[in-house]
Amino acid sequence: MSCIRFNTPAQRRQLAESAPTRVGESAAVAQFLSPAVTASKVARIRRLAADPNPKIRESAALSYHAPVEVYEALSRDPDPGVRACIAKNEHVPCDILSRLADDPDERVRGFVAVNFFVPADAMERLADDPSPVVRGLVDWKASLREEPVAV
Repeated sequence: MSCIRFNTPAQRRQLAESAPTRVGESAAVAQFLSPAVTASKVARIRRLAADPNPKIRESAALSYHAPVEVYEALSRDPDPGVRACIAKNEHVPCDILSRLADDPDERVRGFVAVNFFVPADAMERLADDPSPVVRGLVDWKASLREEPVAV
């Protein structure tokens, strides 16, 4: 038995008509955008932020849609993993990131150092951080500004 398949012109036409149309790149991305942020989504983030499990609170800390007071509360969380998630979130207000630059946990300060939305005064403090890891991250981030962009 042969694996070759012979389609008639009518079958080929029918296959072509039923095939999905190709869309441009931006239109393809638009088909998969997240749903709008609703009050119920914000309420769900608030519930996650109050969960006793720190891993659940971390997911709230990483949310781009949490209210500022949720970010503020999570930035003072006793678990350093939760504070680290706040420090790496690019949607957290600058004043919270600036305060986290003085966090007692090295990992939190390190995530603040690599966040591109940290105020300059916080970066200056981190440049003199007692941790060589944090100072190294500050230097690495500064080197990214100095590298020429390849076109």
